[in-house]
Amino acid sequence: MPISLEAQSQGALHPVDLIEHIASINDYSFEREEADEISISVRGGWSDYYISFTWINNLESLHIACSFDLKVPDERVNEVSKLISKVNSQLWIGHFDFRPNEGIILFRHSHMLSGGADISALQCEVLLRTASEICDTYYQAFQFVLWAEKDADFALASAMFETQGEA
Repeated sequence: MPISLEAQSQGALHPVDLIEHIASINDYSFEREEADEISISVRGGWSDYYISFTWINNLESLHIACSFDLKVPDERVNEVSKLISKVNSQLWIGHFDFRPNEGIILFRHSHMLSGGADISALQCEVLLRTASEICDTYYQAFQFVLWAEKDADFALASAMFETQGEA
């Protein structure tokens, strides 16, 4: 998802302006009601992902939160929590989180831009792509726990099983 040279040469863009530009040129559905926040819908391999970028000025950080359409019923909260802990131990960047009041699972990450550092279009694209790829990687494990009522160990092992070739 390359960004135009015009946008790159404009100098220091607000990080959310840059994300909006990327969403626009890639024809992603997005909403931006605040100057420091944008929500984008991106089609992943297993689901549509709802990705929010928020600029947190006092931390000089671009926060990304990616959710998918899986609601956690009360009786599966403990097993989902176990799965989240196991998944998070495998991640090098970001983490999954559970919001019990909303019953949703989120992938979250922050990109620090301390000292007035600028963010590049490539960095924004990588943040967006990485969030959806990580959600794709673990989506089936969450499905196994929620829909098939499997335990966290089985779900994670099954989701990480790599197939060879095509059927």
